Amino acid sequence: MCPPLTARCNAGAHPSPRVAAFTEVELTWIEGRHEQWIRFGRIAAERILSSATRVAAFRPGAVFAYVRWTSNDFGTIHSTIALAVAVAPGEPCAKLPFIRPGADILALIDGWPNVQKMLEAIDAVEAIGIDACDAAPDHWRHVGSRIVAGLPFRPYSSDRHLAWLRRRAVGS
Repeated sequence: MCPPLTARCNAGAHPSPRVAAFTEVELTWIEGRHEQWIRFGRIAAERILSSATRVAAFRPGAVFAYVRWTSNDFGTIHSTIALAVAVAPGEPCAKLPFIRPGADILALIDGWPNVQKMLEAIDAVEAIGIDACDAAPDHWRHVGSRIVAGLPFRPYSSDRHLAWLRRRAVGS
């Protein structure tokens, strides 16, 4: 699935300037039918809309993984995982369902077998003691591209993470 065309994200539809600075992700949980959750990411704020729905908000620059899964009486009918970076108001972004105003997409994976591979890649990063939202964004792009192409991907390592942290420190 190709992401929608990039657009300028503006906060005109949000109720207040305080909320406008966040990227909001709507999460609905209807057990066994329609489940949306954040796999990783630092949630800056949260609103509860109903017993089944809440909204998680991320500060600009925050990396997060958003999973959507839907089933019917015959099994899974849709599953997606999006690894994304929250954007600041006015920055270019891709429009994604349930993410407002949009986000910079690092990886977008469809189909439960491929979603499971991405979840395993996230687990592998966390297994070496690194928070997945702190891993190099290039790693998530690499993993996503390789999964979509049906190819193996390079594992993330402590050395690669240290190189990312140094590169980020030089760039800031």
